[in-house]
Amino acid sequence: MKLMTLNSHSLAEADYERKLHLCADGIRQLEPDILAMQEVNQTRNAPEADVQQLKDSGFLRCPALPGEVIPPVRRDNHAFRMAVLAAEAGRPFFWTWVPAKVGYARYDEGLALFSRFPIKEIRQFYLTRSKDYQNWKTRKALGIAVETEAGRQHAYSLHMGWWNDMDEPFLSQWERLEEETRELKQKGETVWLMGDFNAPAGLCGESWEKIRSCGWTDTYESAEQKDEGITVGGIIDGWRETADPHPAMRIDYIWCSRPYPVLRSMAVFNGKGCFGYPAFSPVSDHFGVMAECGIPKE
Repeated sequence: MKLMTLNSHSLAEADYERKLHLCADGIRQLEPDILAMQEVNQTRNAPEADVQQLKDSGFLRCPALPGEVIPPVRRDNHAFRMAVLAAEAGRPFFWTWVPAKVGYARYDEGLALFSRFPIKEIRQFYLTRSKDYQNWKTRKALGIAVETEAGRQHAYSLHMGWWNDMDEPFLSQWERLEEETRELKQKGETVWLMGDFNAPAGLCGESWEKIRSCGWTDTYESAEQKDEGITVGGIIDGWRETADPHPAMRIDYIWCSRPYPVLRSMAVFNGKGCFGYPAFSPVSDHFGVMAECGIPKE
């Protein structure tokens, strides 16, 4: 099974159309079974997507939270366009998307999950205290459940805040995430946390160390084969004002709730080939992460 995560930056990327098609072609060749995306956006005033085309693309609507009205999927929605291109290439996904906030003052910005396995369940919840759609620090988690040859598995797409954020610190978001996934872990079901954690690897006393201390496995660390692991190669939004900008960081992860055989972990869309895969050009200000996993021995 192949798992992949990518903070896509979507419509905020320069030269978007070219990068959209590069990303779709790369995903076609890499063939992930589950793909998590963050910063998945659409223009707020774009026309709505055609209902039949949306259905044909494999879309499954995320249930709204109490009192919530989820904006409709629009024609330029990044996840929708990715799903259409995947289907046209003969590699369709089941997929879902939920927005969390207004991004860059003009987008509905949120999270997406794509799966080759039929999606059995979709859920979402807030990670932040803020539920204000206009607040750029509002964050959600989006999760799906699928049945695989290794049993029922749960995957979450996440875009977490910074450790020392004064308004919405990482720790309170993490405690909320732990609360929402605790029962699944206690039942022994496999849970994957996939996304942009804004947490530099190896930084003691902060986010990365906190997650490890809670019993989650960093698939990059546990992989039998791995590359250098870098997922951000320069200064990006959210890190420009920090005193220590960490110009090359590993801040995107695939975490697992239990020990799981990981054959390979590699960055993708970083312009470098690895483990027999060709080089895929960058399509975002983040590189993606892909983990190739085996089947655990019970």
